[in-house]
Amino acid sequence: MVLFITLCIPYDGDFTWNSMSGRSVRLKSVPVQSLSELERARLQEVAFYQLQQDCDLGCQITIPKGKGLISLDFFFIPQILSSSSAFGMPLSQVIANDRAYKLKQDSQREEQKDVSDFVAFLLPFGTKRQNKELSSSNSSLSSTSETPNESTSPNTPEPAPRARRRGAMSVDSITDLDDNQSRLLEALQLSLPAEAQSKKEKARDKKLSLNPIYRQVPRLVDSCCQHLEKHGLQTVGIFRVGSSKKRVRQLREEFDRGIDVVLDEEHSIHDVAALLKEFLRDMPDPLLTRELYTPFINTLLLEPDEQLSTLQLLIYLLPPCNCDTLHRLLQFLSTVAGHAEDTRDKDGQEITGNKMTSLNLATIFGPNLLHKQKSTDKEFSVQSSARAEESTAIIAVVQKMIENYEALFMVSPDLQNEVLISLLETDPDVVDYLLRRKASQSSRSILPITQTLPKKL
Repeated sequence: MVLFITLCIPYDGDFTWNSMSGRSVRLKSVPVQSLSELERARLQEVAFYQLQQDCDLGCQITIPKGKGLISLDFFFIPQILSSSSAFGMPLSQVIANDRAYKLKQDSQREEQKDVSDFVAFLLPFGTKRQNKELSSSNSSLSSTSETPNESTSPNTPEPAPRARRRGAMSVDSITDLDDNQSRLLEALQLSLPAEAQSKKEKARDKKLSLNPIYRQVPRLVDSCCQHLEKHGLQTVGIFRVGSSKKRVRQLREEFDRGIDVVLDEEHSIHDVAALLKEFLRDMPDPLLTRELYTPFINTLLLEPDEQLSTLQLLIYLLPPCNCDTLHRLLQFLSTVAGHAEDTRDKDGQEITGNKMTSLNLATIFGPNLLHKQKSTDKEFSVQSSARAEESTAIIAVVQKMIENYEALFMVSPDLQNEVLISLLETDPDVVDYLLRRKASQSSRSILPITQTLPKKL
């Protein structure tokens, strides 16, 4: 089978691919979360190669160890289901627990709905039987009771669709493809050819989905950020004012027990802020990982125009759960910083800012996001000056992330092109599938040129 997939690179740096069907796909910057599971794994490899070849950070760079992509079948693992803890556990484990808890809740709701549907289905028959009994005992009512009024009979709801999204993945964009579903199933079952680099890589890539993976953000982090965005943006000194240790401990225990905690206006802003800080502080491995501590710090040695692009590549090295959680946190911190200054409403009334600039936020969160193995008190006293210097560097790195978070999580056409070229060497059929999906997404967001031009007479 000959696959006609070509790449055209104009002189302006644009990247355009032609799929087997002849459709031309122009690559555009996209959020990293929109990439498929397989693409994100290859993006990690591409970023690692570029960091080694093009970035002189003066240190060794390694891809963080541990669980990168959470398996789509993780919720079938008994040891994960046995615990619902959130604090002091690896991030991937916390997210796995959240997913298992949600699946359990969804299953219970489905069972309850099935029972309700069954009762609603049987109710009309019970009404008919009762009416028949009444008609046999009172013949004068037979004309009205034997024929139930359709307008008063409960409607039997249509059964809910049984198809469920594996791992709660976002697959809406895939099901909207032009080709029929058989092509979709064919694409999802694609396997690597015999020329793959190694059996290990071959087995790994076979397990990776061609769909975007679900957003891997702990329920606690998302709940805290949503609560503070809704109720705390105008709170002066948020994250600086003390909280109630008793209430924070109670919230912590509720999340650890897997209780579906709903944070509302009754919860103290400062308690929720303290809870978020505690979660990040107690992670066994910091969000930016210990392996990348020195590379992140050494980005400050680069020229200003190179710092941002290097930070972006380092972020792509993070496991998806770390990357997605970092994105949610930086998005939240950027929103908080946007409300730091005093402003005025439409009526001219002064609105007090929260005074939490990006520098203040980086000062508070930096040591929790980026740090090395904890040292002893003796080592701390000996290296106090060096630690102070490192602390300043940590704050500077995190501040730059807060101020540029949107750009850091957008994947450029250049990087996407490198990912597709990497896949083309081993999986041309996968590349064609991804190109068709990208073309489908573009056609929904932008009208084809042929629809904007007048028809020829």
